[in-house]
Amino acid sequence: MENFKTGPVFEDFGPTAQVQTDVAVSAETKFNIAFDVATKADAGKLNRTFESAARFINMHVAAGMPEENIKIAIVIHGGASHDLTNSKFYAAQNDGTENGSAVAIAELQKHGVEFHLCGQSAAAHGITNQDLLPGVKMQLSAMTAHAILQQRGYTLNPF
Repeated sequence: MENFKTGPVFEDFGPTAQVQTDVAVSAETKFNIAFDVATKADAGKLNRTFESAARFINMHVAAGMPEENIKIAIVIHGGASHDLTNSKFYAAQNDGTENGSAVAIAELQKHGVEFHLCGQSAAAHGITNQDLLPGVKMQLSAMTAHAILQQRGYTLNPF
C-alpha cells in the first residue's frame, strides 16, 4: 500500500497508485460516471464509494486528464442514506458519532460531484430534506436518479 498516494485533486482521501498502462487515456476523453451506493459506512468512517469517486478523479487527473472532463454523480439509497445526513441527525442515529463522510462530501461537491439521494430510502429511514448535508439532491427514487443521469449521458460504474 506504500505505492498509493493521495492527490492531485483530493489530498486527504482517494489514494491511487501510478500504473504503467497498455491503453492510454486521452486528455480529450470525457467521462460522465454514475456511482451507486447502498452500503452504509461504519459509524464515523468515510463511505467507501465516496472515496472511490475521489480515487477515480485523482487517478485520471494524475494520468493527464483535465479535471473538467470528469463529471461524477453518486446515487445513494438503502442504509447509505444516513451518510448524507447532517451532524444532528447522524449523531442521533449513531450514538453521538460524527459523520465521517461529511467533510469528503463537501470537498467532492467543490469539484462538481453530485449527490442524489433516493427519496424512497429517505422516507424509509425517516430522513427529510432538512436532515441532509448542504448540496445533496433529494430524488423521487434511486431508479429515477439513474434514469435521469443515463439520459444526461452518464454511464454506471460497476464498482
